[in-house]
Amino acid sequence: MPARHTAAASRRDIAAYPVAEAAGCVRVASATLRSWVMGRAYPTSRGVRHFRPLIRLAGTRPPLLSFNNLVEAHVLRALRTAHGTPIKAIRSALDYAESELGIERLLLSRELCTDKRELFLDRYGELINLSRSGQMAMRAVLEMHLHRIERDDDALPVRLYPFVTTEAVGAPRHIAIDPEVGFGRPILRRRGISTQVIVDRIDAGESLEELALDYGLETAEVEEAVVYERAA
Repeated sequence: MPARHTAAASRRDIAAYPVAEAAGCVRVASATLRSWVMGRAYPTSRGVRHFRPLIRLAGTRPPLLSFNNLVEAHVLRALRTAHGTPIKAIRSALDYAESELGIERLLLSRELCTDKRELFLDRYGELINLSRSGQMAMRAVLEMHLHRIERDDDALPVRLYPFVTTEAVGAPRHIAIDPEVGFGRPILRRRGISTQVIVDRIDAGESLEELALDYGLETAEVEEAVVYERAA
């Protein structure tokens, strides 16, 4: 593998995002993401038990996510938000993908682009007793999330387009998270401008129109950067 490609791949696994920041990037509650990457304790009639994490955290002291972890959280969000599925059921389905289909880190894996995905989804539907229509809806939600991930020639994630104001197949892709640009922080894709910089200038008194003219952007792109940052 060429050195440049290897370096790019390694940057995708660098521990770079604190949990709160990562949660804002992928639009989940911080407490929820923390349980996904660190596990959580829960009470039972037989005492306290612990769920294993669903995502293998890139850094643990302090807890930090990598770009690849962000992608995994983005895909996991699709499974969780479609039906509010219990974490236990999701983890069972992921374990099935690893033990029976030979897929490690399914939420990140290139196998999500192959027919193995259908085998996983069938098993996932069985585990949580989804109706036929429920399975169709779940597939649609997952597809919407997968379309927000840009992959390289090896089908590995290289860029994530988080949802901002709407979750639909044709939702704009103005905001991007790319480990190769802006230290992996959210940017306006067309110009590579940090969304945080946009908000800082708006807070300093500049208008949407002024910033759009300054950066050669559409006003809608600048506004989406503001919405994205303030909704985090």
